[in-house]
Amino acid sequence: MNQYDFAFLLDEENKQKELKELISSLSGKVIEEKTYGKKNLAFDIKKISQAYLFEWIIELNIDKISEFKKKLGFEEKVLRYLILKKNNKSKITNNK
Repeated sequence: MNQYDFAFLLDEENKQKELKELISSLSGKVIEEKTYGKKNLAFDIKKISQAYLFEWIIELNIDKISEFKKKLGFEEKVLRYLILKKNNKSKITNNK
């Protein structure tokens, strides 16, 4: 399983539970959660000027990620999202 950085905006704070259930239904899990609270948006999204910002580290099979994105598109409470694959390789430094 690969780890992904999943950042998203919700118009209601209590909708996180549904996203956790969606991830578990795809045999994934939430590793770490960060909540940044209610933020003013630079421009309105669906006539909404404030949203709750979250960032999660999730673990999901690579073949399930496209299905996850597809299902996120149907979630009306998710205003925007970004999924980035985490690079878990350690950097090799050359000390000369």
